[in-house]
Amino acid sequence: MSIGHTLLGLLESGPCHGYDLKRAFDDKFGHDRPLHYGQVYSTMSRLLKHGLVEVDGIEAGGGPERKRYAITDAGITDVERWLGTPEKPEEYLQSTLYTKVVLALLTHRDASVILDTQRAEHLRSMRILTDRKRKGDLADQLICDHALFHLEADLRWLELTAARLDKLRAAVTA
Repeated sequence: MSIGHTLLGLLESGPCHGYDLKRAFDDKFGHDRPLHYGQVYSTMSRLLKHGLVEVDGIEAGGGPERKRYAITDAGITDVERWLGTPEKPEEYLQSTLYTKVVLALLTHRDASVILDTQRAEHLRSMRILTDRKRKGDLADQLICDHALFHLEADLRWLELTAARLDKLRAAVTA
């Protein structure tokens, strides 16, 4: 996820302080990984340097000055371009799990144990996500669905690999 673009998009609704941007980000996108304040302010400094935001006002307080940021026309254009650019699909062609299976076969270990252990871990994760989905709001349900679909695909790969383990062993040890 592009934190800079996400913060820019949040600024389109109106000028905000860094503190308010962090809260909005965490509320909408940061359920599992909330932003650190330092990350917000370093990102805002970079956006300011690139002309994508501007300081809309500064308020003095008991602590450091509080800057209120506003998105610029260049920032709006940048968000529009980012939203219109498709994400590169993750093809998983360099899978750590595949590497583990092949290395187990090359070193004469039982690769089926690796597959079984991974299957159990995927199923455990799916149970947690399914429970979270059942209790969550629509946004959380959609996030959980995305993760669950990926885990289901992984499970299909685990089953297929288990079924082809003898052929794979022959291919990699030849």
